[in-house]
Amino acid sequence: MIRIKNKNIICVGELLIDFICSDRKVDLSEGINFIKKAGGAPANVTAAISKLGGEAAFIGKVGADPFGVFLKETLDKEGVNTDMLIMDKEKNTTLAFVSLKDDGERDFVFNRGADEFLQYDEIDLDKIKEAKILHFGSATALLGGDSKETYLKVMDIAYDRDIFFSFDPNYRVDLWKGRLSEFIEVSRKCIKRADFIKVSHEELEIISEKENLEQGVEEFHRLGAGIVCVTLGKDGTFISNGIESGIVKSIKIKSIDSTGAGDAFVGAYLYQLSNISDCKKVREDFDKLVEITTFANKVGAIVCTKLGAISALPTLEEVL
Repeated sequence: MIRIKNKNIICVGELLIDFICSDRKVDLSEGINFIKKAGGAPANVTAAISKLGGEAAFIGKVGADPFGVFLKETLDKEGVNTDMLIMDKEKNTTLAFVSLKDDGERDFVFNRGADEFLQYDEIDLDKIKEAKILHFGSATALLGGDSKETYLKVMDIAYDRDIFFSFDPNYRVDLWKGRLSEFIEVSRKCIKRADFIKVSHEELEIISEKENLEQGVEEFHRLGAGIVCVTLGKDGTFISNGIESGIVKSIKIKSIDSTGAGDAFVGAYLYQLSNISDCKKVREDFDKLVEITTFANKVGAIVCTKLGAISALPTLEEVL
């Protein structure tokens, strides 16, 4: 067996607290009981990678408060490297409050804090330059502030040094209200340089401005994207390398909670890519992409059978 020396994956973005209202069918003004959960898509991705046995590190900022301590300890327990997690003594940890109303819509309040203030000069650039894969999950990172500038500068490093670059736009309608055109513009800028893109069908339509699935993916490739994965829930995952494309079937399960399934899919995908000596070349092997996607679909499906995001992540033994 060939031993891959560098399998390090660094994920950049937000780490925050999700306060989930456990009272059924109420808005936040009526909600009384809330469950505290570690949140943030890129953080979920690092946990998924580490749980499978990969090498993952996280870059982001939380407050030096009890919530920030909880978040750091959560990642530490999963084996994620948190050396580049900044604990800000001036800013509070970012908080999100969510409830499910009687009409099925979400009631959402977002109190943005420390994650917005991640500065470029706070990052260990030497560690970034040594990464095999850099993943960017952008639910909040592209909203603005210091973190947006830092995020885009780190992307420049990935591109300039030919580091494998993964991007998941993580569109959240509650966060981008009135700013949709800005979201599309900045996402397209990121996609131009990405070796791997994971989007939902909704995100594909929004960013590509194409209603047809195949045409939307073609637009991503035209922009410059390498591998494109469009997750379709129970209908599987559409994958394309710009030459070949097709749907990889999903795993039939009884879903309990789909929270974090997309992040688990990305983590599983990147974990497998990190075990390939030259992950840049895997784009040329469509059969290998199908194999990787099948594995990632299974990891995502397992997460749906359990409650929680990080707590539901499987080990490699559970997947195999």
